Amino acid sequence: MKKLLTLLLAAGFAINLTSCGDDDDPINVKTQEELQQEAIDAVATAVGTQLTTDAAAIGVAAGTNFDWTLTEGATQPVRATTEVEVVANIDVNKTWTADNVYILKGRITVLDGVTLSIEPGTRIEGDATLLGVNAAVLMIARGGKLMAEGTAANPIIMTSTADDGTLNASTGKGKWGGLVVLGKAPISAKTGAEAQIEGVPASDANGLYGGSTAADDSGIIRYVSIRYGGAVIDAAAGDEINGLTMGGVGSGTTIEHVEVYANSDDGIEFFGGTVDVNYATVTQVGDDGIDIDQSYAGTVSNFMVTVDGDSDEGLEVDGREGDLDDTFTLMNGTIVAEGGASITCDFKSKAKGSITNLNANGGTIKLSASFDAETLTHEEDAAKNVVDGELTFSTVNATFEVYTKSFDE
Repeated sequence: MKKLLTLLLAAGFAINLTSCGDDDDPINVKTQEELQQEAIDAVATAVGTQLTTDAAAIGVAAGTNFDWTLTEGATQPVRATTEVEVVANIDVNKTWTADNVYILKGRITVLDGVTLSIEPGTRIEGDATLLGVNAAVLMIARGGKLMAEGTAANPIIMTSTADDGTLNASTGKGKWGGLVVLGKAPISAKTGAEAQIEGVPASDANGLYGGSTAADDSGIIRYVSIRYGGAVIDAAAGDEINGLTMGGVGSGTTIEHVEVYANSDDGIEFFGGTVDVNYATVTQVGDDGIDIDQSYAGTVSNFMVTVDGDSDEGLEVDGREGDLDDTFTLMNGTIVAEGGASITCDFKSKAKGSITNLNANGGTIKLSASFDAETLTHEEDAAKNVVDGELTFSTVNATFEVYTKSFDE
């Protein structure tokens, strides 16, 4: 873990400043480490003039529009008895119905130009026996559409074949992959206008995302519960699947009333794109609750994140990687903790956007600061964007702390 406002560096060299007097004795001798700490302190002071803790932040009202979810104790649809194995990519329009359980036998992709429709109350299960690159995933390729329209009374369930009713947040993580949606909206990746989504091998061209169509439409995801995902694809590389991954998803897509529970990696992750998400709940995942990357330019509103001892950040937010420079909006969110876990949110790497009415219950919002190694000049990062007014926090119940990894990065 990064230690806030403290540098864990080897002792630096001393800089000697001499007086102009006759004795020429050295004065104001400071080590490089002391000068570095002064640079951080100056940034922290500047940030402090912009940000304050506001205990009046209410976030999203507890239980509001979440009473349909597993984590709020809603009655769940009875599992159908007929199982249908899905063994190949979907290359013609199809409808999955509630009288079947659909078993994903690998990474199943809805191809370009094809629509998969899913009826309310339908259950989809990823085969828990498939591991690594063969893990079960439902992926919507660029140009494909998912029309997953559940209801509060009959949500669509995406889970694992291991989900027999006995799994929980401690025992159920990583039992299949998750839901991946890819679109043609702009992204800001190191590779340019398009990139390969994490967790999908480069040999699968269906894993490409990004483009120039901001209003791209990947369908509708409404009243969908995604459970026990996050299968490890490559342990050495730390490559796992998020509960809901969105790469370059456009604003023509509708995503609302989504639950991610007990995923081993992030709950919801955005890689660029412009899609809005409304009423999302992420509970007890193994990494970050909501993760934002590559200049995501949409709005996440009315969200609730619950962290526990396995979780990392409630929110992890990065900005651009490439030239595209856009801003996100987070509004009306609540972050709570279970089992004595701490609440932290990490804003770093050029993050730009606005956060309004966030109740982090007094947790810590970390702001990354970057400096030139020689001149100690404050360079662009989340902390500088706060000072410059390009990353704003309004009505936020949290404390703010500035950190830096080192002065060499």
